[in-house]
Amino acid sequence: MQRINKNVVLALLSLTSLVFLLFQLYYYKFYLSQKNGAVFSKVRGSQSGQDSTRWHVIRKFLGLISSHNIPVYLIDPLILGLVDKDIEQIRSSPDGPSAECKYFCAQRDFTTFALLEKTWKHEVGLFRTAEKMGFQWLKIINKDPRLDGMDDLSGIEIPLHYIFKLASHAIHLVVFYERSGNYLWHGPLRLKQHMDRKFVPFRKLHFGRYPGAYEKPELVLVSIDDLKVQIPKNPSSFLEEMSHSRFLECRYREARAFFQLYPDDASLDAVEFRKKAKSLLHLAALTLNNLGVKFWLSSGTCLGWYRQCSVIPYSKDVDLGVFIRDYKADIIPAFQKAGLPLKHKFGKVEDSLELSFQGEDDVKLDIFFFYEEDDYIWNGGTQAKSGKKFKYLFPKFTLCWTEFVELKVHVPCETRQYVEANYGPDWKVPVKMWDWKSSPSNVQYNGVWPVDEWDDVIQIY
Repeated sequence: MQRINKNVVLALLSLTSLVFLLFQLYYYKFYLSQKNGAVFSKVRGSQSGQDSTRWHVIRKFLGLISSHNIPVYLIDPLILGLVDKDIEQIRSSPDGPSAECKYFCAQRDFTTFALLEKTWKHEVGLFRTAEKMGFQWLKIINKDPRLDGMDDLSGIEIPLHYIFKLASHAIHLVVFYERSGNYLWHGPLRLKQHMDRKFVPFRKLHFGRYPGAYEKPELVLVSIDDLKVQIPKNPSSFLEEMSHSRFLECRYREARAFFQLYPDDASLDAVEFRKKAKSLLHLAALTLNNLGVKFWLSSGTCLGWYRQCSVIPYSKDVDLGVFIRDYKADIIPAFQKAGLPLKHKFGKVEDSLELSFQGEDDVKLDIFFFYEEDDYIWNGGTQAKSGKKFKYLFPKFTLCWTEFVELKVHVPCETRQYVEANYGPDWKVPVKMWDWKSSPSNVQYNGVWPVDEWDDVIQIY
């Protein structure tokens, strides 16, 4: 038998290995890469394969949701910020091709879209299709706050966020729900213990750190980087709304505990007062919102929301706060036109202004104007008979949204500090006898109005 030439064997082995390696590269490029989204060809004008990857992931996602008839719209603040600068050009050429991938190819780990819950039934089929397209997905659920109330603290959970991940990019889909105050709400993003905290950089996500409240946006269909997508008609307004969207839920558990200690007043007078106070608050909100004046629940109305999720029946009025920088001379005539005559006007725009309007029967609306100093915020009070001035000091605060008597309305985000400043550490205990000049924990004597100014700073009608 002839001896086998070692060189021939080595050459055959090398050739076989090379062929196998070329086959693996071919298989990966033309099968695995398309299935798993690992590599994409470049989109026109993109500067790198990584940029193109993001564009292709978004295109695949839009194709996924379109195949299941799920209407979504873009709410990514970084992209909307870029779009807003070019909004007129984008609107004027909705079908024109992009010269370059300018928006969706920008450097980022994720892109954010919104989904209106009522427009889609949660179908398993979506996730099966997503998996076939190479997406990994994650669903975040939590309690439905719309079902919470004084009689029932529901444990029913609803989808709040979805994340679809492909290659190195992720799509964050935020679920918005309609609330009884005729606004949209999204919940927080809270991971369950078993969830992979490295699935995406959760801390970088723009939505989910806090719940948020928004007006229902008007949407327009535009072409961005050759992709058809819906966006808010006015991106700058949406972005401004987003920066002040934080939402606080009413504390129903604490309210139930409060009513166990202090049973609710269910008398006819209490029921009638709450009904009138609700109507007055809705009318005040409509009037101030039409003027573009930002306001919040203050004093006893804020205490009622925070302590017992309800109007305090013995308070006999509705209290609102407004920063003096937001004051408008149209406020008084607007309320008078709405059927609320001016009851009194104390102070002046520069100092201690407060307005009181007469509502139905003996229910009145008090609007206190707040002045900001370096270290604190204050509002003033005036005693009509003596001209004495008083000052109420609060720690600095920001404003959050909440829902109260079926109304989307502002409250101080730092509500406990705000309430404690006004009512002291025993704010949980009802106090029916209240002297506005001495009872508040934060009241200070602030001098006397000069007699020659009384006609201007003490006006009673």
